[in-house]
Amino acid sequence: MSRIGKKPVELPAGVTASVSGQTIEVKGPKATQNFTATDDVTIALEDNAVTVTPRGKSKRARQQWGMSRTIVANMVKGVTEGFKKELEINGVGYRAQMQGNTLKLSLGYSHDVDFEVPAGVTVTCPKNTEIVIEGDSAQLVGQVAANIREWRKPEPYKGKGIKYKDEYIFRKEGKKK
Repeated sequence: MSRIGKKPVELPAGVTASVSGQTIEVKGPKATQNFTATDDVTIALEDNAVTVTPRGKSKRARQQWGMSRTIVANMVKGVTEGFKKELEINGVGYRAQMQGNTLKLSLGYSHDVDFEVPAGVTVTCPKNTEIVIEGDSAQLVGQVAANIREWRKPEPYKGKGIKYKDEYIFRKEGKKK
């Protein structure tokens, strides 16, 4: 039994949901999102709450049950509050700045890295060593943050690179003399 899947997703004030077949559409003050579930689960709208139930007892149905419920919950959170990821840049000469719709990163390479920001996400640089990614889709915000971090992952000796703000980098001791 999925502990996550059993819980209904409550719809806060100002959020409406409509279910047609396997597709659910959630409208809120920030955005509108839709999701089409697999045939292994059933999505129902009951007294201002969305419930997800599995069809059958197969392993795939149980997997889709919890995942589908989490996706619906993330859609509800995205259309009301939105999602936010913060990245920090550590290293001498490493910096970032926004130029229009392009994030320019200086990461110690012989060239600057130009990262095109996809639609549906806003990227800002409050300082030249901080990057803030915001949007209404949890998957898209997380994927953009991972793509930016991929250019220079933090290394364990000096801690140089791009890391999440709340991430802990396990530091290693250098070579002994």
